[in-house]
Amino acid sequence: MKLETLQKDMIQAMKAKDINRKSVLSSAIGAVKNAAIAKQCRDNIGEALVDEVLLKEKKTIQEQIATCPVDRVETLKEFEDKLNILNEYCPKLLDNPAEIENIILKLCGECHADLTKVNRGPIMKIIMPYFKGKADMTIVNKVLMSLLN
Repeated sequence: MKLETLQKDMIQAMKAKDINRKSVLSSAIGAVKNAAIAKQCRDNIGEALVDEVLLKEKKTIQEQIATCPVDRVETLKEFEDKLNILNEYCPKLLDNPAEIENIILKLCGECHADLTKVNRGPIMKIIMPYFKGKADMTIVNKVLMSLLN
């Protein structure tokens, strides 16, 4: 996702007086800019950084939904609306365990890494760069642990 796309969509939301969408996009743009400043790439914000920040924002909202009391219906609806808007902009993640397993086996085969519990750390160093921003790391970790057992 490009930062310019988020900015254009935020302007459209402002023109349409869609306060919720504008608020979510504005927050996401701010988070992207803050991350760019932290990584010292403020003038050159890449799509990978935008995707990374969007996924982080999405995870935060999912945690808010999970921890929100059930009797706070309005707050839950607010969080779900924010999540729906962010889902439009977040990259599609790999979530098929079989597909993830095949990729892990392929990467370990290329590096000649033995699938043992002792080698879990080095294997994670091999597969982390590939899966970062492409898959939910909790699923990747579960698949790796099942392969190591």
